[in-house]
Amino acid sequence: MDPFSFLNSIHPQQLDELYQKYLIYPDSIEPSWKAFFQGFDFGKDTVEEVATSENQQKNISFEENGHIKDSEGIQKEFQVIRLIDGYRTRGHLFTKTNPVRERRKYRPKLDIENFGLSESDLDKEFSAGEIIGIGKASLRRIIEFLESVFCDAIGIEYVYIRKPEIVTWIQDRIYKNENQPQFSDDEKKHILKKLNQAVTFESFLHKNFIGQKRFSLEGNESLIPALDTLIEKAADQGVKEFVMGMAHRGRLNTLANIFGKDTKAIFNEFEGKDYEQEVFDGDVKYHLGWTCKRKTDSGKEINLNIAPNPSHLETVGAVVQGIARAKQDDHHLGEEQNVLPIVVHGDAAIAGQGIAYEIVQMAKLEGYRTQGTIHIVVNNQIGFTTNYLDGRSSTYCTDVGKVTLSPVLHVNADDVEAVVHAMHFALAFRMEFKRDVFIDLLGYRKYGHNEGDEPRFTQPQLYKAISKHDNPREIYTSKLKESGVIDDEYVKTLEENYKNDLEEKLADSKKEDNAFVTPIMQEEWEGAEYADQNQMLKSVDTSYDLKKLDSVAEIITKLPEDKKFLRKTAKIVDTRHKMYFEKNSLDWGMAEVLAYASVIEEGHDVRMSGQDVERGTFSHRHAVIKVEDSEEEIVLHNNINDKAHFYIYNSLLSEYGVVGFDYGYAMASPQTLTIWEAQFGDFSNGAQIMIDQYISSAEDKWKTQNGLVMLLPHGYEGQGSEHSSARMERYLQLCAKDNMYVANCTTPANLFHILRRQLKTKFRKPLIIFTPKSLLRHAKVVSTKEDLANGEFKTLIDDPNAKPKPTKSVVFCSGKFYYDLLKRKEEDKRNDVALVRIEQLFPLPIKEIEKVLKRYSSAEDIVWAQEEPRNMGAYSHLVLHYEKARSFRVCSRRFYGSPAAGSSKRFEKRHQEVIDYVFDASKDNFNL
Repeated sequence: MDPFSFLNSIHPQQLDELYQKYLIYPDSIEPSWKAFFQGFDFGKDTVEEVATSENQQKNISFEENGHIKDSEGIQKEFQVIRLIDGYRTRGHLFTKTNPVRERRKYRPKLDIENFGLSESDLDKEFSAGEIIGIGKASLRRIIEFLESVFCDAIGIEYVYIRKPEIVTWIQDRIYKNENQPQFSDDEKKHILKKLNQAVTFESFLHKNFIGQKRFSLEGNESLIPALDTLIEKAADQGVKEFVMGMAHRGRLNTLANIFGKDTKAIFNEFEGKDYEQEVFDGDVKYHLGWTCKRKTDSGKEINLNIAPNPSHLETVGAVVQGIARAKQDDHHLGEEQNVLPIVVHGDAAIAGQGIAYEIVQMAKLEGYRTQGTIHIVVNNQIGFTTNYLDGRSSTYCTDVGKVTLSPVLHVNADDVEAVVHAMHFALAFRMEFKRDVFIDLLGYRKYGHNEGDEPRFTQPQLYKAISKHDNPREIYTSKLKESGVIDDEYVKTLEENYKNDLEEKLADSKKEDNAFVTPIMQEEWEGAEYADQNQMLKSVDTSYDLKKLDSVAEIITKLPEDKKFLRKTAKIVDTRHKMYFEKNSLDWGMAEVLAYASVIEEGHDVRMSGQDVERGTFSHRHAVIKVEDSEEEIVLHNNINDKAHFYIYNSLLSEYGVVGFDYGYAMASPQTLTIWEAQFGDFSNGAQIMIDQYISSAEDKWKTQNGLVMLLPHGYEGQGSEHSSARMERYLQLCAKDNMYVANCTTPANLFHILRRQLKTKFRKPLIIFTPKSLLRHAKVVSTKEDLANGEFKTLIDDPNAKPKPTKSVVFCSGKFYYDLLKRKEEDKRNDVALVRIEQLFPLPIKEIEKVLKRYSSAEDIVWAQEEPRNMGAYSHLVLHYEKARSFRVCSRRFYGSPAAGSSKRFEKRHQEVIDYVFDASKDNFNL
């Protein structure tokens, strides 16, 4: 009896499904089927090897390889199935997607001989055609179908996706119409209209602003009709808001022809006119953001936002994700898919920048997911002057998308209908599965990196081909003329109408003297004011009713009685209850969680993320408590106010991407207290680009406010160079005029009030707080509930025990070092020394410093003391912003390249010597 007779009755579709399951999970199928597929794979591999090396056909039956033998018809059917699988897997390597370069050669090809088939099989009919939805068909027809679906102007990668329902959905979608666009005449005319706008806009700028940088879209103009159809169709599916980020290339075109930015404003920016706003530096025209309302063709009003971005192109991707998530949390809970993030990348950037990987890794995480992003790569096949072969090791620039098993479509940018068709697929996929999808738009760059470059220096052959190449509008116009959809007069009218409009706007722009920059998301920032340094230094009422404080303290210090918790967890919560209600001695962690509780009670959300923030790196926060048996997460703060939430998430091991995300979140949600905490303060250097390009400078460049809080653990405790310094000197060097707050608090109450201050002002500024480590449980680092309820943030704290007359030395210091100095002062009973804490380092509280100096006017020794080396810490900042500080006696470590010694003994020796020098000026001659 033939043990494999079941092959004669199985349907090809079922055979294909079993085979796909075998490829992913071989042990999940019945053993006889597994043996069959193993046998066929062995035979197939031998056939491919022989066919490739010798270009010969060899008929290898399963019996010859020690496996099953079946009828020739069944074997042929399965070989056709393997051919179909070959196209699914490798068809994207053999597409017609490159408009100006010859594709790299890949082997083995999809020749039928590599699958055990021959020309004599071409006119035979195979039931395997049913797998691809065309029914029983000749091999010739099956191949024509596969070529059309997988190897024409669109190449698709998807077979690595592990969910069968997604694979099936994709296949059903692309088999429909053979993955070929089918648009009505009216739809084709609309596509041409948007394509004409894209082409005419670039040529107009090229003619009227000769030699000026604009980062032309020429070579990839089909992006404009693609974005247009994406927005129109998404609105029809319920999307209410779009959040977009994109690099320079094509940005001005997108602003004009998708976002509806008045071209007069763009022309003003080209003229280099000064801005109407005085306290505002502005930025180059292709960095600016924009917000608008747009009415779609079907009459739906939608909100469009394009985020501003610096020249670090991929950074904006993280910001866009944060903006989208904030909008989803604030306005679309339960319908999060109605906010759609779109990110337009450059090919060299997405392949080369690590943040692209960080952002992709966020896509499915609870704290960062945005229900799927549509990623579009404007692929010029070149990065500045670097050929793509020198710019990446991966086959495609979009291979990062495979990290999240996202489908990738590679599309010929010259075929505008294919581009629009691919966009329809991308949108449908995102809305169906709420997952990321990538479109690789293969085009070219007509000019150099910018319009002043000479690209022939580095790519002479490529640019010789480009110079002879028709633009996408010319290609599409010819196609529509041939099919009788339009005539020459239609094209002429289309071009002239749009060009005339541009001419009018250019003439209008010449009548204006100034340019004006409009900040994005004005609707979110209604009522907000801009603040200068004087306003930042004004006292803010951050008090909080004591009875309310008692109430929220009760909520966050009581565990549910019907759940079982670790004994240590229960003890921590119980200790907090006693700390507040019995001892009235609140430590750092208690004051922090009370600050969050108070703003939640007042109706504000709190969002906090970072590595291990739920518990806290130093086990001081415990904002998320785990049930012992089930690991259910309990967030006690979410029992305070039904209308406000405490969103707290342990982040992925990322600084750059996560800080960008949370910055974007704070940009879109000014009424949320948004916090990022570093595991150790110096880990923020992984996000230095975000700090430089957004946090410290965005208000100056783009008129965008932001209230992001960064908590950076800082303090010299013998843990080595990596875990001592948050590099405060870097932040302080960035401080100017009114761009941000920087603080180094020493009391729980001051932390409570500075956090509340973020939401109590009518403006928003980034806040950098250097937070403690050892002080989290220091016996002297405590405050009372009255300090929290009735106090305010103190920018400077005078010595509570010093008296002016006996004081000989006034020691200014900041942060944790104060407690080291206090210990020595108390041990030595030095009543002649006043220890003064500067709690806010920027804006520097100069008036308060002056008051202290006046109070201790008889003191002759004025000291600045810091635990950091002289070239680090706050000393240089103090000297820059307070001229009198130049005469202070400076007590610090000497100049070092590393923040701290690796040896704990060497650290202790240096640390004590600085302290010695603070209290005895004669001890200056030592090796710090």
